[in-house]
Amino acid sequence: MSSFAFSFTPSSSSTTFNPFSSSSSKTNPPFFASFSSSSSSSSSSSSFSLRLAPSPSSSFGINRRTDPVFVLQSTVEVGGGGGDHGSIGGGHGGGGHGGDDDGNAGEHGRKKEAMMVLAEAGRSLESVPSDLAAAIKDGKIPAAVVSRFLELEKNPFFRWLLQFGGFKERLLADDLFLAKVGMECGVGIFTKTAAEYDRRREKFFDELEIVFADVVMAIIADFMLVYLPAPTVSLRPPLAMSAGPIAKFFHNCPDNAFQVALSGTSYTLLQRLGAIARNGAKLFAVGTASSLVGTAMTNALINAKKAVDKSSAGEIENVPILSTSAAYGVYMAISSNLRYQVLAGIIEQRILEPMLHQHKLILSALCFAVRTGNTYLGSLLWVDYARFIGVQ
Repeated sequence: MSSFAFSFTPSSSSTTFNPFSSSSSKTNPPFFASFSSSSSSSSSSSSFSLRLAPSPSSSFGINRRTDPVFVLQSTVEVGGGGGDHGSIGGGHGGGGHGGDDDGNAGEHGRKKEAMMVLAEAGRSLESVPSDLAAAIKDGKIPAAVVSRFLELEKNPFFRWLLQFGGFKERLLADDLFLAKVGMECGVGIFTKTAAEYDRRREKFFDELEIVFADVVMAIIADFMLVYLPAPTVSLRPPLAMSAGPIAKFFHNCPDNAFQVALSGTSYTLLQRLGAIARNGAKLFAVGTASSLVGTAMTNALINAKKAVDKSSAGEIENVPILSTSAAYGVYMAISSNLRYQVLAGIIEQRILEPMLHQHKLILSALCFAVRTGNTYLGSLLWVDYARFIGVQ
């Protein structure tokens, strides 16, 4: 048996060795090699051993906290009856976990950056809500989200809203979320009233009860139309292992089909389509419930008017509650759902916010204008749809 050992030991000099520099011949390289061999006639195999052992005193350029000892061993077995020529034995392949390693490294990096933001603010992980703390521990959210949480918490009203999970997830994704809710509900009264007048004209005051019902339905629905399709930072805990496949699928869907995924997360096309279906089901329930309230109030006003003015008893008819409510639920599940998904996920988050994220006042003004136009368009579409199916 023959054995060859190479030992590389860094020199005490801190001079950087560059093999392509002409000056490197004048200085010693950072590693010296010694060679030794031993032989034995009892075996026909030879072994090469390569050992890199940097000393603690030397400066070794590795991006780690400490410079560990690195050992590389390569064994070459030469067979064939003791001759100098023979077949070289194969090695063992490795790998297959590169994607997992990259994902773990990304989660570790996000966790480290988020913890640094907390440390700079003088906060500990225990001082933030438990769901946010769990997301930081798992490396699911970037440092920018933690910074936004700390900024929002400085305002007493926002601090109160952050106690509610749904508001917290939406405020962390969009600090203008509450302003958009106010815009939508505020302009809803005026735009929907104007749209009703534009469609009814001379019949506007004769059908004032129906107009009132539509406006009431709109105000109730406007909040949910902003709330449900709004992009979120998901802080929801994982589902139980006993959950069914459908529940697991919709749990992993985004709240907005077009929202930008956070670093380290991604959504498939099927999951984004699932977001439209899930929000459609929710908006159908919201639309039906709000229409029930609105039409019930309308019928109450009509009956009161009939009691006061007997001559109008045959002119004014009660609004059909069930058919109108179901129609409005379908309208919200399809028309409103798609329009607000596009508005929040594409127009605002992907177009306006990247361009104007440093100009909040201009961004708010443009969001106000776009949402006003969308609300007015929705009112026109509802009147046309209601007349087409015969509920008005």
